[in-house]
Amino acid sequence: MKFTTLLTSAAMALGLATSAVAEDKTKVGFVYVGPIGDGGWTYEHDRGRLEIEEALGDKVETVYVESVPEGPDAERVMTQMALDGVDLIFTTSFGYMDPTINVAKKFPNVKFEHATGYKTAPNVSTYSARFYEGRAIQGHIAGNMTESNIIGYIGSYPIPEVIRGINAAYIHAKKVNPDVEFKIVWAYTWFDPAKEADAAAVLIEQGADVILQHTDSTAPLAAAEAAGNVIGFGQAADMAEYADGPRVSSILDIWGPYYIQRTKAVMDGTWETVSTWDGIGAGMVGIGEITDRVPADVKEEALAMKAAIADGSYHPFTGPLKKQDGSDWLAEGETADDGTLAGMNFYVEGLEGDIPQ
Repeated sequence: MKFTTLLTSAAMALGLATSAVAEDKTKVGFVYVGPIGDGGWTYEHDRGRLEIEEALGDKVETVYVESVPEGPDAERVMTQMALDGVDLIFTTSFGYMDPTINVAKKFPNVKFEHATGYKTAPNVSTYSARFYEGRAIQGHIAGNMTESNIIGYIGSYPIPEVIRGINAAYIHAKKVNPDVEFKIVWAYTWFDPAKEADAAAVLIEQGADVILQHTDSTAPLAAAEAAGNVIGFGQAADMAEYADGPRVSSILDIWGPYYIQRTKAVMDGTWETVSTWDGIGAGMVGIGEITDRVPADVKEEALAMKAAIADGSYHPFTGPLKKQDGSDWLAEGETADDGTLAGMNFYVEGLEGDIPQ
């Protein structure tokens, strides 16, 4: 009887110890707007999630839900995560902003991190990358390489992040090729391969021999490859499967270090509300390999621009620059402030068409 009691006590103790270890794990959740296999935006966020697991091992547990529409579905998914005991939730699309704020109010002990938004709360931080730095480099390459002088741009939604990218690419294409023209098609989606392919096809039919994109799938590169004489760039991820074809470089979103840092902050109790907006210099934006299809001098110039942006000696929005309506924006040598960039709702001079409302 005594032996049985000892066994039972030991088992109970072991069970309690196991429970304690389980409870000590920090649980981290991710809400994704696309599938993890999109090859772009969501794929890179999920790589960051896996880097948390690799760096922190059995101290963490991560969960995710993919292909969550922006709106009520997102709020439902976040709420369920919070109810399931998730300690830190990364919500990885602009349209998740209000759902994140709404759910955070109901769960003040849960920490939230919202990608690309601007609303914060005592338990909500925001983070984004200066993608426009990479767009400037793409614009330089595109302006040098276009033969038709028509560059096509697939926009997702007309939000400041996307408008910044269009402006940055155009400014730098125009600098090296005064005859360049941008044609813009709005897909009104972050990830929809069929719509993205259709948008690319329309632009190619209009004479574009370079396709830039602010959407998440590889469909535009596939369309460029099918056309045979069109180049493009990887978006968010390297999209290296097209490196021997139309892809001449890429913008890389590098989330892992930030995700690890913020998870550690929750674990050690130092997490606080911050707004992070980093770029090439901080390592949150990368430039994928520039292939040999790009002329050597253009590649050298692009890499020099990358280095100058990284060390702060060059800003992609440096005057003189005017707005589309011809009004002055930046004087000679003046650089854009973050407030204007964060809320950018205008095209620069030379771009045609209106920004959809």
